Amino acid sequence: MEAPRSLYVHVPFCPQVCPYCDFHKMRRHEPLVAGYLERLEREAGALAARYPGPLDTVYLGGGTPSHLDDAELGRVLAALRAHWGGLGARETTLEADPGTFDATRAGGWRAAGITRLSIGLQSTQDHVLRFLGRSHRGAQALQSVRDARSAGLQVSVDVITAVPGQDARADLEAAASSGAQHVSVYTLTVEPHTPFAQRGVRIDDERAADDFDLAEAVLAAHGLRRYEVSNHARPGFESRHNLVYWRGDGWLALGPSAAGFEPRAPSDPAAVLAVRTRNPPIKTWLRGEAPERTPVDGPTLALELLMTGLRTREGVDLARLRERTGVDVPARFPRALSLARRHDLLVEDGALLRATPAGTRVLNAVLRPFFDEAAG
Repeated sequence: MEAPRSLYVHVPFCPQVCPYCDFHKMRRHEPLVAGYLERLEREAGALAARYPGPLDTVYLGGGTPSHLDDAELGRVLAALRAHWGGLGARETTLEADPGTFDATRAGGWRAAGITRLSIGLQSTQDHVLRFLGRSHRGAQALQSVRDARSAGLQVSVDVITAVPGQDARADLEAAASSGAQHVSVYTLTVEPHTPFAQRGVRIDDERAADDFDLAEAVLAAHGLRRYEVSNHARPGFESRHNLVYWRGDGWLALGPSAAGFEPRAPSDPAAVLAVRTRNPPIKTWLRGEAPERTPVDGPTLALELLMTGLRTREGVDLARLRERTGVDVPARFPRALSLARRHDLLVEDGALLRATPAGTRVLNAVLRPFFDEAAG
C-alpha cells in the first residue's frame, strides 16, 4: 500500500445539532475552538512527520467547517501548508452550511485555496427544512450555490429524500438546476439515540426505494450521472477525495473522531496489509490520546474492497483486488457470486465486477452472502 496522499480533517462544530445527525458534533464555544486549533496544529505536525506528502486531496468535513470564522479556518489551512507544503494538489473540499457564507466569504475561501464546496442544501422546501431542524430556508440554500459558483468554486450539494411531507421530485429538480456540478442524495435514516429516534420518526421503505430511483432519473436528465450509490456528477466533477475511499486507497485523518486508512507499520505482523485508525472523541483527543488502530488483513481488505467498490459505477477490478489482498474472489466466494448472477444483481465484464441497476438498489442484500460465506 502506497503512502497516503489524501487527508480528512474533522471540524466538529455546528451552528445547530440536527435531529437526524449522529456524527461527532457540538455547539461551539470560544475556549473549545481555541483548544481544538492548538491540538490540530500539533497533530498535523506529528502526522506529516510520518507521511510528508505532498497531498493530492483534502476534505474538511464535520460538523460544519464553515462555522469556523475566517481567522480560525485560516489557522487550519496554514497548518496544512506548514506541514505538507500545500493543500490538495487535485482537490480541496470544504463542507458548508448555506447560512454561514455569502459571495464575499466564498471568494475568500477560493483565494485561500479551497477549490470545492460541499453545501448542505438538504431540501429547498421550507417545511421540510423545518422538519429536519435546519436553520436556513430554501431560497437561501439556492442562493448559496449561486454565490459559490460566482466565486469560482466547484459545487456539490446534499439532498435528503424520503422525508415525510416532502416533494422529492421538486427538491431533485431544484438541485439539478441550481448550477451544482455534483449532487449527493441520501435517504433519511433514523439513527439510534438521535432526537428523531426519540420522537419515533419512521421512514417509509417503499417511498425510500421510489425516491432512490427517482433521483437517478431526474438527475440523469440534467446531465448528472450516478457514479456511486448516493453520488451523481457531471462528467469530470466526481469527488476525487471520495473516490479514494471507494477504491480502498489510503488517507490520513486529523481531528476528533476522524478515521483514517494507513499502510501497515514496520512493527505490524506480515499478515497485516493496512491499519484503520480512529481518533478519540474531542475530550480525550484534546488531552493527546492516541488513535485506535485496527489491523486489516488480506481477507478483511478483500471484503471491504468489494463493499466499497460495488457501490461505484466503475465496479471492482478483481485482478487488482487479488494482487492487493491475495484473495481470488471467484474461487473464494463461488456461492455468493452464483446467487448474485442468477438474480441479475452482479455482472462480470472481463476482470471487472459490477452491480447491475437492480443490484445497486439492494446492495446490502447483494453483499450479505459474501460476508456469510467468508464467516462459514
